[in-house]
Amino acid sequence: MTTLKSILEIDPSIIRSNIQKLKNKTSNTSNFLAVIKSDAYGHMLNNIVSDIDDLVDGYGVVRLDEAIDLRKISQKKIVLMQGIYSQEDYLLAKKHDLDIVVHNEFQLNIIIKNNNFENLWLKVNTGMNRLGFEIDRFLEIYKDYLEDINFTLMTHLAASNKKDDPSNAEQFERFERLYKDLHSGVTKSIANTGCVLNFPDKCFDWVRVGIGIFGGYIGNEELKTAITLKSPIINIKELNIGERVGYDGRAIAEKRMKVATVYLGYADGLPQHIKDGTVVKVNNQDASVFGKISMDVTTIDVSDIKECNVGDWCEFFSPNHSINNLASANGLISYDIMIRIKSRVERVYKKIS
Repeated sequence: MTTLKSILEIDPSIIRSNIQKLKNKTSNTSNFLAVIKSDAYGHMLNNIVSDIDDLVDGYGVVRLDEAIDLRKISQKKIVLMQGIYSQEDYLLAKKHDLDIVVHNEFQLNIIIKNNNFENLWLKVNTGMNRLGFEIDRFLEIYKDYLEDINFTLMTHLAASNKKDDPSNAEQFERFERLYKDLHSGVTKSIANTGCVLNFPDKCFDWVRVGIGIFGGYIGNEELKTAITLKSPIINIKELNIGERVGYDGRAIAEKRMKVATVYLGYADGLPQHIKDGTVVKVNNQDASVFGKISMDVTTIDVSDIKECNVGDWCEFFSPNHSINNLASANGLISYDIMIRIKSRVERVYKKIS
């Protein structure tokens, strides 16, 4: 067995800190739903829940199997964010005490068939045009089935990360106008990470925060990246002017330089189209990608790194080198990078400090 390995280090202390910072932005009456879909965005869901359960009021996941597994380790509210798609789904959701999001007629018919309207979140479309009932149709459903039922009304913002986008005001207005027509037992939820940070007065009864927990929200330096992706240097080579590096010879040395090969490639989940010049860290100093990403390795320019040796670690992102730097430099979003990291990268889950 080789000792050579790449590592994804997960720091729950940073995740807890991010949650507290986000909670501080909300109203004291707002409940905090931690959205931890896709294995907590690649942050090891089972471990994370054990370390944040005391800070949150509930969880949101997308897949039914995720929700059932989550129920084994938490008794907090669990919301099945995309709802149910069969009678079997419905029965499993009820068995495991899950809240169910209903966003279309197919799901509504399952609920009507079972004549059980408890623990529902009804989703309306206010402008995202992806999921949710149109407002006129929702009002018909409300009059037929929900006038005496307590439920949560929800919608999803399309551009909450862009504070000046006019669609935010339009969606808020549609949502709040609708809510005024409902009885007092209805709770409401519109706020995601961007809304909590940019429109804290719209946090209402439930906030649904995902990417911000893990420090992947662009434009807020308070929230720290909670993972470190690092891999060792396995070779260092001197280049002469004009020599090319990697497949297609994309990178050409314009001066004498020093290039290191790092033990991480696109088979490990690193996006293949990462551009030359993308900043990485070696010994807390800036280096940069130089050459096309290969399946198993990446080449980087370490010409300006003092005391760079085989075995030194290259960090692609960390709490001190935001994942958003890698994402924005390459036309990506942090989510895309977080969930790409493959199983052959060893996960190291730190203890709370």
